Amino acid sequence: MKPTKAIRGARTQKKAAAEQSSTKGPAPVAGVAPELVIITGMSGSGKASVLRALEDLGYYSVDNLPVDLIPTFAELVRDSASIRRAALVVDVREGPGLKKFPGLYGQIKASVPTRLLFLEADDEALMRRFSETRRPHPLSAEQSIRVSIEKERRLLGPIRALADLTINTSKFNVHDLRDFIKDKFQGAGGESNLMVYVTSFGYRHGVPPDCDLVFDARFLPNPNYIPKFKKLTGRNPAVARYIRSFPQTGEFLQRITDLLVYLLPHYVREGKSYLTVGFGCTGGHHRSVMIAEEMRRNLAGAGYNAKVSHRDIVKPV
Repeated sequence: MKPTKAIRGARTQKKAAAEQSSTKGPAPVAGVAPELVIITGMSGSGKASVLRALEDLGYYSVDNLPVDLIPTFAELVRDSASIRRAALVVDVREGPGLKKFPGLYGQIKASVPTRLLFLEADDEALMRRFSETRRPHPLSAEQSIRVSIEKERRLLGPIRALADLTINTSKFNVHDLRDFIKDKFQGAGGESNLMVYVTSFGYRHGVPPDCDLVFDARFLPNPNYIPKFKKLTGRNPAVARYIRSFPQTGEFLQRITDLLVYLLPHYVREGKSYLTVGFGCTGGHHRSVMIAEEMRRNLAGAGYNAKVSHRDIVKPV
């Protein structure tokens, strides 16, 4: 839906409601407080997917609304008899007008309860997505995608500082992101709102920069030195049984599980939406893979949303 059409329709609705009752104004939808969600962030970070997810939850959705119209749109949401929750996207497609947004944001929040959602992703993830879709970057004219991404980060810096929720979508696929948004905005309580990403890696290739917590599994006996295990991974049942056969493996898993189950509720109370936990071994093929798989199961058994990935194996075996 084009923004101008959406605004025109909403203005007509507001005018009709005002004519119907000049003193009482529009009757609010029972039990539903007005709310506006403004989605912004890096190009390629998943803003369109978030907007669709909110639309599925009943939010009136508008993409690429001009910044100058957002205060008016907020007033319409506040006064509308039928549209109580709305979501809109504003980003660098706005051009020079985007610079006005930080100054207008206070005015918008004063009009209607508003949440600013900022989406970002690592440079490598953004570059991969642009390569896969073969779409040009909105700032890309005569410059490379990487240069455009760097420029966009600078332009969005003042807006990012205002965000109520910042989400790095590097590890999300489309379905993960939509599920995350639905969990977050449906109001589900407790630990279920926290997504835990468990990843294995090899220290030989460096520690993943997005890990919040890192644990070293190199103290465990290395299956790489056993010829029949060398070309397999920790997802292979025989390799997993071998690693599990050592008493320190079970104790390590139990102690780390207890630590995480203790820490995660505290992260939730501090407003953290996702946590990345890394397990490393030398090459990232055997010990860290097995430990990460077990940890995902342990956290899922404790009631947490947990996903596992393995950075340094080509395919699971």
